[in-house]
Amino acid sequence: MIYLDAVLRKNTQRPPVWFMRQAGRYHSHYQAMKKRYSFMELCKIPEAAAEVTFGPIQDFDFDAAILFSDLLFPLEVLGMGLEYTPGPKLGWHLTEKSLLSKLNSEKKSTLELLQGIAYQGEALKRIRSHLSPEKALLGFVGGPLTLFYYAVEGSHQGALHLAKEGLTDGRYEGFFKILAPLLIENMCLQASSGADAVAVMDTCAGEVEPALFREVVIPTLREVLIQFRRRHPHTPVVYYSKGTGPWHWQHLEGLPFECLGIDWHHSISEVLQQWGSKWSIQGNFDPNLMLLPEQACMKEIEKFFEPVLKLPREKLNGWVCGLGHGVLQWTPEQNVRNFLKYQKEVFSK
Repeated sequence: MIYLDAVLRKNTQRPPVWFMRQAGRYHSHYQAMKKRYSFMELCKIPEAAAEVTFGPIQDFDFDAAILFSDLLFPLEVLGMGLEYTPGPKLGWHLTEKSLLSKLNSEKKSTLELLQGIAYQGEALKRIRSHLSPEKALLGFVGGPLTLFYYAVEGSHQGALHLAKEGLTDGRYEGFFKILAPLLIENMCLQASSGADAVAVMDTCAGEVEPALFREVVIPTLREVLIQFRRRHPHTPVVYYSKGTGPWHWQHLEGLPFECLGIDWHHSISEVLQQWGSKWSIQGNFDPNLMLLPEQACMKEIEKFFEPVLKLPREKLNGWVCGLGHGVLQWTPEQNVRNFLKYQKEVFSK
């Protein structure tokens, strides 16, 4: 399984490749399924989630499958309500500290709350039982910071001033105490149901300056990772950190995760050389370039791989090739197909 070998920095073959949101709106397989199911049904009906997950594996031959789901379901389970119209919309927002009492207002136990996302475990079991042993299976959750930003703002776009204030007015601390047991159990559910690795997606990490990230975010991230590691010591963790760079990454050193996912604002060859001794590195082709016409996109793909191919082979042992974020809605399928074809060809020489 070359994905796991790469995450553990011992891959001696071609670097594995998978794309965030590789099952999604750009793909005809997904579009066909959306005629039969709503987005919520695709996530919550295990058979449907498995079928969506398999689409890009069968079509493009990615080296890893990732559970088709959404990172906001723990917020729904905690009583915030959730619908997709078509984007996510919570029933209410955590705009002041007094509203913390509304989270899990029924005071359910963590295991009772976990039943609200048990469908993820069923979907993973179904996927793993039909997935080739050569292909890895990833689970994922949202990072505590990102879930907090969504809980406060309803998204991770816009001014985000309320969420930033919440990091120091007691809201984030209170939110984390309620969220953490469920989030840890969610990760454990995925690992025990067949996920070969679990990704923690922190798409809001870059919204917090490095000093505040170190002081407020790192301790909560450490607690989640340590608790998960105690339960599943052999399941690698990927931490995807959007919008960050070395000034954030330095504060991640010593945390128990194996792979750092980065966005497209950094040279992958430089990151592999400078940070590849600390973690395996996932990323980071610009997803916006995948929108280009086919020939223009191919030129950008070739340009992306050129410096990587000049690196010593050992520098690539811990690289998981992919995008710096998710596949965008209007991405031509042929560009995805060309990326994987080119990637496999250049590393087979």
